[in-house]
Amino acid sequence: MSERAYDIESRSFKIIEAEVGKHSYDSLEWSVVKRAIHSTADFDFAGSHGIVFGKDVFRSGFDAIRNRCSIVTDVEMVQVALNKSLISSLGLKTVCNISNEAVINESRVLNRTRSEVAMRYSVQDIAGGIVAIGNAPTALYETIKMINEQTAIPALVVGVPVGFVSALESKRELVMTKIPFISNNGRKGGSAVASSIVNAMMLLYQQTQSGF
Repeated sequence: MSERAYDIESRSFKIIEAEVGKHSYDSLEWSVVKRAIHSTADFDFAGSHGIVFGKDVFRSGFDAIRNRCSIVTDVEMVQVALNKSLISSLGLKTVCNISNEAVINESRVLNRTRSEVAMRYSVQDIAGGIVAIGNAPTALYETIKMINEQTAIPALVVGVPVGFVSALESKRELVMTKIPFISNNGRKGGSAVASSIVNAMMLLYQQTQSGF
């Protein structure tokens, strides 16, 4: 990051801190929430649509990163927004099967969404990995289904699909699982939110790995 870019980011974080004021997040959680706000300029992610953390997400997420896990995304917009420098330095890989020809063909034959089928095609990478869903509630539902079936147990699910149909409901189902998760209240979400959360997790791991 250039000195000018770092200065802009630093000033942005100071504005966020000042405008949010007091909050209930601990230091690790706030680092994630702050980056989600930074990526969207939406203060609701610390308010009515606030980001929620469940079931020891940092230990589980950090362990997955330490083990050089895969990061599986629902759409390419999330995948391309992940910090490539961090991905490389931490020895991770990203996976998105939404444009896989086999996925496209199977979704047509089975009359299922590409997002659902893509998650099934990613089963080996989901097991022990990090799943980041910012757009497709059907991808989140399918991930939850695989968890309940014990087909694939991820280390962490970042489930922040955006929209009016099933986005809120799929998040509520995620909260009911026994898997560490990061989600948010309400219909808001999206690629920028999902990728910023994963980027924050990687950066926090890099910063804290020596003493966590």
